[in-house]
Amino acid sequence: MLDFINYPNFQKFKNKNMLAIDFGAKVIGLAAFCPGREPFPIGRGRIVNTGMDKFLEELALIVEDDFIEVIIFGVPYLVDGGETEKTREMRNKFNRVKEKFPDIEVIEQDETLTTSAAKERMLNSAQYNFQVDLKKIDEVAAIIILEDFIRKT
Repeated sequence: MLDFINYPNFQKFKNKNMLAIDFGAKVIGLAAFCPGREPFPIGRGRIVNTGMDKFLEELALIVEDDFIEVIIFGVPYLVDGGETEKTREMRNKFNRVKEKFPDIEVIEQDETLTTSAAKERMLNSAQYNFQVDLKKIDEVAAIIILEDFIRKT
């Protein structure tokens, strides 16, 4: 189990309800964490991607129900830090989320290789029966996005 307490973002966001988003073409994975109240990020489910407007409606319900104060939005980059068309597309979605929730801190987080890391985590974990669970992979990727954000200095 990871101990996040020594990372700067743990202290900075202590006791704030956080939600991470892994925005996929078909499925949007979610993870939640409240540093100081919970030991580690947990999956918050997934939303079937039927378009940005519908996603924003569903996200608004989650933000209200879970009293979300910070949203971490995954944006993919190349391994060398370069940008792709997908990077620009996700940044546009990130900006739409920021516009929708002006009173919430919305932060971009590099999500490079999080889906690969999620597959590896599942294959090495009894929690997932050492198998890749396609219904959970986007949620696990969102967990990794949130963990990476907390670790970031």
